Amino acid sequence: MKLLVVSDSHGSKEELLELSEKYQSTVDAMVHCGDSELSADDQSLSPYLVVRGNCDMDARLPEDLVEKVEGNSIMVTHGHLYGIKMSLMKLRYKAEEVGAQFVFFGHSHTLGAELNNGTLFLNPGSILLPRGRRERTYALVEANDQEIKVTFLTHDHVVLDELTQSFQL
Repeated sequence: MKLLVVSDSHGSKEELLELSEKYQSTVDAMVHCGDSELSADDQSLSPYLVVRGNCDMDARLPEDLVEKVEGNSIMVTHGHLYGIKMSLMKLRYKAEEVGAQFVFFGHSHTLGAELNNGTLFLNPGSILLPRGRRERTYALVEANDQEIKVTFLTHDHVVLDELTQSFQL
């Protein structure tokens, strides 16, 4: 399974369109973790599994999304409803409740990935307004039965090698 994960684009359509043009034919799914600030029917969001963030006004966007992709259960949320800036505990409980193997979220604009009890928790950072570093980022996730590889990239598709992580299952 290969996924593209992006978050916190805050009204910028250009990056979303560029990412979908570059990756749509090479990934199994594209995920947007909220704060797009676009309407649910905006064409730039159409290739993405999208959730509603705290800056999104369109109530047609779901708060959480749980989908099967290539037999894997993924949960997408923005994170603000789970207090992710303080702790991932509430998000971990929700992931366990829905049986998610992959949890993607945004909100903090800070990238990071960790494996907890066999579940990957990933924040791709922000494609527009990063915090904690200068680079605007997104992530690629590749998984098989033995390993999950997380690659963080800048908005102009440069791999941040120092942040690439592999998790053994």
